[in-house]
Amino acid sequence: MGIARDGQPKSNRFWWPDQLDLSALRDHDERSNPYYGEDFDYAQAFSQLNLDDVKNDIDKLLTTSQDWWPADFGNYGPFFIRMTWHSAGTYRTLDGRGGAGGGQQRFDPLNSWPDNGNLDKARRLLWPIKQKYGEALSWSDLMVLAGNVALENMGFETYGFAGGRDDDWEPDMVYWGPEVEMLASDRHEKNGKLQRPLGATHMGLIYVNPEGPRGVPDPLGSAKNIRIAFGRMAMNDEETLALIAGGHTFGKMHGAHKPADCVGPEPGAANIEEQGLGWKNKCGKGHSEDTVTSGLEGAWTQAPTRWTILYLQNLLNFEWKQTKSPAGATQWIPTDESLHNSVPDAHVEGKFNPPVMTTADLALKFDPEYRKIAERFLKNPDEYQLAFAKAWYKLTHRDMGPRANYLGKEVPKEKLVWQDPVPVVDHKLISSSDVKNLKAKILQSGLSVPELVRTAWGSAASFRVSDMRGGANGARIALEPQKNWAANDPAALAQTLKQLKNIQENFNDSARGGKKISLADIIVLGGAAAVEKAAKNAGYDFEVPFVPGRTDATQRDTDVKSFNLLKPSADGFRNYFNAKDSYKSPTEMLIDKADQLNLTVPEMTVLIGGMRAMNANAGGSQHGVFTDNPGSLNNDFFVNLLDMSTVWNQSSNDVGVYQGKDRKTGSVKWTATPVDLIFGSNSELRAIAEVYAYDTSKEKFVRDFIKAWNKVMQLDRYEL
Repeated sequence: MGIARDGQPKSNRFWWPDQLDLSALRDHDERSNPYYGEDFDYAQAFSQLNLDDVKNDIDKLLTTSQDWWPADFGNYGPFFIRMTWHSAGTYRTLDGRGGAGGGQQRFDPLNSWPDNGNLDKARRLLWPIKQKYGEALSWSDLMVLAGNVALENMGFETYGFAGGRDDDWEPDMVYWGPEVEMLASDRHEKNGKLQRPLGATHMGLIYVNPEGPRGVPDPLGSAKNIRIAFGRMAMNDEETLALIAGGHTFGKMHGAHKPADCVGPEPGAANIEEQGLGWKNKCGKGHSEDTVTSGLEGAWTQAPTRWTILYLQNLLNFEWKQTKSPAGATQWIPTDESLHNSVPDAHVEGKFNPPVMTTADLALKFDPEYRKIAERFLKNPDEYQLAFAKAWYKLTHRDMGPRANYLGKEVPKEKLVWQDPVPVVDHKLISSSDVKNLKAKILQSGLSVPELVRTAWGSAASFRVSDMRGGANGARIALEPQKNWAANDPAALAQTLKQLKNIQENFNDSARGGKKISLADIIVLGGAAAVEKAAKNAGYDFEVPFVPGRTDATQRDTDVKSFNLLKPSADGFRNYFNAKDSYKSPTEMLIDKADQLNLTVPEMTVLIGGMRAMNANAGGSQHGVFTDNPGSLNNDFFVNLLDMSTVWNQSSNDVGVYQGKDRKTGSVKWTATPVDLIFGSNSELRAIAEVYAYDTSKEKFVRDFIKAWNKVMQLDRYEL
């Protein structure tokens, strides 16, 4: 570490920016959590909460205007809806990151994004309620609940609410884009497509620029961006239109003055005396009719605090002309001047204004597909209401994963396909003696250690902690689309599954007392049996833990298009890398995968070594299999990687492949990928690799591997 002139240390990545960043595997340390060590169970605390009391308190707050930040139209409802929307709306399907979980809007950078301007005040308004209910109500749940109560207060019937979002205690490490300035947009590939895995079109925005693509007032161009951005945030055209129309039914935009003339720095850059607030406004009152947020100014409807169909009526029935807000932003007002005094002012009694639309709003009128939906909703208000209710519920709950994570009495009974539903257990679970007998049958079936390990890993490691999708429960590895993912070696997988299904069916047909085993369980059990055999091959007799209770999903309950977004473009644990679909280097994709599996750096390291030793690479590749005894759970990967008798160089024939040659003879001993060699190259990873290469660490290696393996197998067992 060097020391900068200002006394701040410079990180190693300052000096060597291409160095592999392992910090994603160290964030959200338990030591950041104030409940650490108290055996705190948020679900249990939430169960003691009287949800009706909380909602009543929020409802009263909505119309209790504060002098320091007065409510528009006398109701904070629209303000809270925006807070909720922007808390949940960061979610993106391609990597599952973002969303309301964790209450990340409290932290930099989200709390200081331009699109979240003045939402710091919304959270401060809610502080007395959070203070009252304490640990029983997380910030992340409260910010979503406040939006629901706001909708109900203004006459809308919501679809439901689920608690269960734990709070984070430090910022999530998320790649939000390549730009180095807020509101910049440098995130499109040469083919014009939005860079993966991003969802928004500009740095610091939730979705799209409301003034149009890169600020150009082009409604059809805006429609294209909306479709891409909302699509990457899990919404189809109907859900997208319902969300925009329903959300813009309420409240107003704020652009009373030019931001540069009035508004101070965001919370992340504000002075210490501001106490975490930002965007201090020195013009006029600094709030109310002088509020500056987006720079756009005005309300969309004539009744901004009531649920109506006015947004759709205004959008479709009026003609619109381009104008400028007082802040200089491009927006649109009706060409019919008789409508220019139809919207009551939010703060000045007796003053009336025209309804307004943004370029992004007009996109819904000029795009043919969006317009069809808008016209249908206008003719069928009940259908529109339900569509917005369900889309809002999806928006605010999409990152919570399966229904097992949903808490509270307002959870809808309907099973929704985007929740990746799995059946509840309706049979007696197998006993420990059954487990022992089934393991023996699996190993006697002729299935090899690599076949069983690859299948169990492919099933369980589909999990991603960012939105709690995937995992072994449901056995979706036997269904479309997962059974055909290239990383899973479809032809070999089909043969392994066929034999496992036969063992499952024979057991279920012969078992007594209603006992059954699911395919999901037998896949994991097969992996456990294989790891035990591999450990025994290395001279160690260990039992791999197994807890039955998984069930099997159906194809009908699997949204193929949505689930296919979990398809791995890389899985370093199986030495799989698809250069065409990967948006990072092989080693960076390894860290991303380990992060999604909620692994620590040592857990990632020991799993790599064990998977290589057991010959578990995708396609049976021998890259990184640094052992003469494949199928044995030994520490040879680390021993031979660190062996100074081997010299490594890039292969002249295969891109991304390295050859390890004997230093004396020059003969090729091993082949490897960057994912293998990084454990000898990176100083931090090498330090851990050395531990597992010790002569005295052979047993430790096996123990640690089994512990990490079991963690991955149970990532989606929320009931445990």
